[in-house]
Order: sequence, then C-alpha cells, then structure tokens
Amino acid sequence: MARLLYLVHRLPYPPNKGDKVRSFHLLKHLAQRHEVLLGSFIDDPADAAYLDTVRGYCADMHITRLVPRLARLGSLRGLLNGEALSLPYYRDAGLRAWVESVQGLDAAVVFSSVMADYVPDMKRLPTLVDFVDMDSAKWTQYAGTHRWPMSWLYRREGERLFEFERAVARRAKHSFFVTAAERDLFLATAPECAGRVDAMGNGVDAEFFSPEHDFPSPYPSDEIPLVFTGAMDYWPNVDAAVWFAQAVLPEMRLRHPGLRFYIVGRSPDPVVQALAGEGVVVTGTVDDVRPYLAHAAVVVAPLRIARGIQNKVLEAMAMARPVVASAACAGPIGATIGTELLAAADAEEFRRHIGKLLTDRAYADNMGVAARRRVLADFSWDAHLSLIDRYLEETAA
Repeated sequence: MARLLYLVHRLPYPPNKGDKVRSFHLLKHLAQRHEVLLGSFIDDPADAAYLDTVRGYCADMHITRLVPRLARLGSLRGLLNGEALSLPYYRDAGLRAWVESVQGLDAAVVFSSVMADYVPDMKRLPTLVDFVDMDSAKWTQYAGTHRWPMSWLYRREGERLFEFERAVARRAKHSFFVTAAERDLFLATAPECAGRVDAMGNGVDAEFFSPEHDFPSPYPSDEIPLVFTGAMDYWPNVDAAVWFAQAVLPEMRLRHPGLRFYIVGRSPDPVVQALAGEGVVVTGTVDDVRPYLAHAAVVVAPLRIARGIQNKVLEAMAMARPVVASAACAGPIGATIGTELLAAADAEEFRRHIGKLLTDRAYADNMGVAARRRVLADFSWDAHLSLIDRYLEETAA
C-alpha cells in the first residue's frame, strides 16, 4: 500500500460526464489498494451533495469551490504571461498550500495535465499523469471550426497547452492517454517521450449499464425515440446536437413522422435549448440516464469533434442498444462496424443507417446483443486501470 496524492481538475463524483466517469473509476481503483489523498475542484454547486460519498474513498481531501465565471476572468492572465489559459483557470493558492502541507507521500497521480502544476518537483515525488485525451489537439480542432478572433484564441491555446503537456510528460515518471491513437499523436510531436507514455483505455460498469434492469419507458407510446446523451454545455456535444437536429432529423421525420430526437444531459446550452420543439425534446438533467437508453430505438453519437473513447457510446452498447456514431466516435472503440456498431461519415449515412435499424428490428436487436458482448469482453475498468498498478508498485519498491 502506498500513500498517494490524487489531483483531479473536477470532483470525481457523480460520474455523470465523460471525464468524471474515468476519474471516479480511477479513484475507486486506487482506493482499493492504496491510501488516497484527494485534491480537487467543485465547479457545479450540485456536486457538493456528494462530498461525503467521495470522502469514503479518501484518507484526506481538500476540495476548492470554483466559480466558472470568475475562473474565466482569472484565466486571462495567461494572455499577459504567455501561458495557456487553462492553467490559471485551475490555479488556487489554498489547494497549493494543502498539497505542500501533506507529508509522507509515496507518489502522485495527476488526472488532466492542468493539475500537474501542483507537483513542481516530480523527481522528489514520483508522478503518474493521466492526460486522458490530448487536450491541446482538441483546442486546435476548435480553431478550425470558429471564426476570428476565437479561431486565433483556440489555436493559441492549442500551441501553448501542447508546450505544457510536453514539459509535463518529460518530468513525469510515466504518462497515459486513453487510446493508442492519442498516444501516437502526442509522440509524433514529442518523440523524446517515447517509452514513457502508454495507452490506458476507458471502461464501463456493465452491471450498472445492463439491459437486465427493468425501467419504465420515459417516452410516449406513439414515439420512435432517437437518443443522444452527454453534458450539453460541452461544445462538441452542443455542436453535435445542433448539427444532427438540423442536418439529419428533418428529412428522417418525413419518412418516420413518429420520430423524436431526445437530447438527454445536464446544463443544456441556450442554443441546445432553442432546438426544443417539433421533433426535438431537450430533457436537461435527469436522475438516471438508463431508462432513456433502455427504451431508445437507436442511440446516436453524432460528434464532429471527438477525442478518445466516448463513454456515452460504451454505456449505450452495454445497455444492448444499437448505436450509430460518427467516424470520430466509432474508430477508437475498435468494434466491428456493421455488426456491433454503425459508423456514419455524413448526414446521408446517418439517415441510411438509422433507417435500416428502424425498419429491420431483428438486425437492430442483434446489433445490441453483439455490442454488449463486445463491452463485456474488452471494456472492464479494472482490466484497463491495472496498467497503472505496475508503475505504482515500482515506486513503492
């Protein structure tokens, strides 16, 4: 057993969005074997209700309240000192003082590169960094889809954040990305880190997300629900919801008048809320996403910008639902296209695949069964997260 400092940019509970799903399961995995001291932020006041739950996994913790509006203003300091804006956004004197006060640590585990600043001396405190995705590449992608001045700001953020990610990977004992593709993308521009970076995949709780649970349907009986889940204040999800509602749905509803597009997720952006109306339902926060998945005719993941493995896709597959995903979402999962998952490159392919699933229910049901089988075989959290154990054992030794 080691005494570990675990630093996470967002409270790792409840596991209701992609990064929190991974950070929670990593916390749970670490706490089974080690003494964990957690430093993190709360950026959603509703999460404060779960502090006692998180405390049950930790020997000690320091949680800082983060007000996004004020943090965004503070992040503008990055424009003055030449650093990525993401870094001052998560900079807090109280958390830094707590980290410096903690004694007897054997190692640190950093979740998201922006928290690495809290471990300035990684030679003194061996540190493992879970980058999750290559965030710098995400910002660069954003630049290509926005006009000036946001395109300039996003491109600058991508460049500055990559410089920081590269420096962190050089200092860390070992680093991880969620997919081999993300790892290889990083190493292509930081070749000096070869041999010190691995891919550590995502998983899914296949007992929680299981078709064996009996949920009442949240849908009217005369509707054919298409479902998209996720945090709806996250720009790639916002972009995906708007694009699907405008580019895919209208023509499909001419053929299937009962079709309804359900956008299920917390904090819907105003442009997502504006989609609500004929053919589109925006639920906002729901107590449990599983009934919406369990009774979906088809689950869609139409993200045009996506990094790594999308938990929303794994959860739908675990629920034995047929999924049509963009190529950016489908590729990293490694499922057999056409049997376990369908991938669409454009609006017409989305319409064609969804239409096939709606008219051939035996095909749709068989795809759901095959999808769950794939999840059970390849996406166990413990199997993936055990990769980190080897480096912690080396540190303890």
